Amino acid sequence: MSIREFIKKNTAFCFFLLLALLVILCAVFAPVVTGGVSPTDAVLRDALQPPSARHIFGTDRLGRDVFARVIYGARTSLSATFSVVGLIFLLGSVLGVLSGYFGGWVDAVIMRLADMMVSFPGMVFAMAIAGILGASVRNAVIAVALVSWTKYARLSRSLVLKIRNEDYVSAAIVTGSKTSHILARYMLPNVVPTLVITAATDVGGMMLELAGLSFLGFGAKAPTPEWGLMLNEGRQFIQNAPWMMVFPGAAIFLVVVIFNLLGDSLRDILDPREE
Repeated sequence: MSIREFIKKNTAFCFFLLLALLVILCAVFAPVVTGGVSPTDAVLRDALQPPSARHIFGTDRLGRDVFARVIYGARTSLSATFSVVGLIFLLGSVLGVLSGYFGGWVDAVIMRLADMMVSFPGMVFAMAIAGILGASVRNAVIAVALVSWTKYARLSRSLVLKIRNEDYVSAAIVTGSKTSHILARYMLPNVVPTLVITAATDVGGMMLELAGLSFLGFGAKAPTPEWGLMLNEGRQFIQNAPWMMVFPGAAIFLVVVIFNLLGDSLRDILDPREE
């Protein structure tokens, strides 16, 4: 299939992929997009300036440019979100595959651990972990990852259980194939596509959780430009300077919608039930 045919067949996916790439490029080339304006330079005489030609998103209570903070905030939010998704994808898939393939006490230990993790409300548990570790972006990533890996473990386990007793797996065992070869050759290829779809659709949700932790004071710390923290800083000025919350909130909304729709369109491509 040529690129033109692929784009014509999967127009929605290509459109949202382009938007996602634009968001990522804005984050990567933040100094260029902001014209060299620093997100942390405070100019008190410019505090709480409304949107204008000089500051298109206005300024915050310390005179920092809100546009620059929103663009640089994409770096923090996206890097943290992708880190969380990568961690839970790796941890959950490995534990789930091991649990489903070996069974027995390995399955019992991993699944009981997963049951223990999901017995608490996810956000509350993440707040408790982040509170113990201390407020920072790294600790927020660790907290959300420790809470969220269970879904991937259960999903990969269920997929492995479906194929563990297939004839070709039994034949590989009888012929003396190593366990590592069986896992890499037969188990992972059947697990990864579904987990990739899940990971793509989870980007938006993980971003909201991280922003929520920062908003509540368990994530990024000032003066780090991060969208959830910016919402927290702007809530005290919602009446006098609403732009301090409007633009970070709009950034979260747009990016979450883009990645959610990208995940849905990717599912339409990779899901075998769509064939």
